Amino acid sequence: MIIDWAQFTPGASLGGGALIGLAVALLYVVTGRIAGVSGIFGEALMGAREGGGWRWAFLMGLVAASWVLGGQPSGGEGRFDVPLPVLFVAGLLTGYGTRIARGCTSGHGVCGLSRLSPRSLVAVLCFMGAGMATVAVLRLLSAVQA
Repeated sequence: MIIDWAQFTPGASLGGGALIGLAVALLYVVTGRIAGVSGIFGEALMGAREGGGWRWAFLMGLVAASWVLGGQPSGGEGRFDVPLPVLFVAGLLTGYGTRIARGCTSGHGVCGLSRLSPRSLVAVLCFMGAGMATVAVLRLLSAVQA
């Protein structure tokens, strides 16, 4: 494994994690709601009658945070050498998976585990296991092709 030390930023990662924890705690204290991004996004798209404003503000905050903190994305370039239709299908499958799991990594991993939810523990173990298996298979395939 090769580590790109120029991109290794533990301080920024720690700060980002602390900000995520603060945002999750504030949302729970102020609204009594859990910060599961897929749920917030789904309810905002469905036009939730109560609390629609905070949902859109939360989502816009996720998008705007990179500009506020100075980490502007590059000029719209893709980060992966994958065709757009493949990314679209991957996004749909991810969204479908969050519905099956009744939550996403933020809802289960950040909020659920901190509440000691057994369902969230199982979901996070499945997320992490699937991610590790995917990396292992892709590394194996790239080694075979090389």
